[in-house]
Amino acid sequence: MYKTRNDLSANIREQSIALLQKRLADAVDLFTQIKQAHWNVKGPNFIALHELFDAVAQIVEDQGDLLAERITALGGRADGTARVAAKQSAVAEFPFDITTGVAHVAAVADRLGAFGASVRAAIDSAAQFGDADTADIFTEISREVDKQLWFIEAHLQADK
Repeated sequence: MYKTRNDLSANIREQSIALLQKRLADAVDLFTQIKQAHWNVKGPNFIALHELFDAVAQIVEDQGDLLAERITALGGRADGTARVAAKQSAVAEFPFDITTGVAHVAAVADRLGAFGASVRAAIDSAAQFGDADTADIFTEISREVDKQLWFIEAHLQADK
């Protein structure tokens, strides 16, 4: 870790950095997976989904930036390359054999939901080891992931 005047103990910062790094890997991976849907969706709702996926991907990319900046603010090194993300991400692989809008929507919804769950767990972890600011960042991300999941899932709930 780098020296910092941040008054959190080294132990708390180390725990936070490790937790943030896991979620950063997820965010980088999730961003690329949503872009996969954006580039490859087909069907009658193409343009709406193409644009929606692009907007959601941008939000996830911004969340990754927030996570990386917190890592470095705590004295850590943010490792956010595609190769690191591929090795560390807990997000399930995106299915490459789909093309329809509904299949892409379901795949994105599954991954957003899983990311949201891991971020919510991170809120509790950060709070337990005494880093309220990191817990707050995870809370901010959680709220936005839930909102984006709502936008995505609305396409799956129309017939209910």
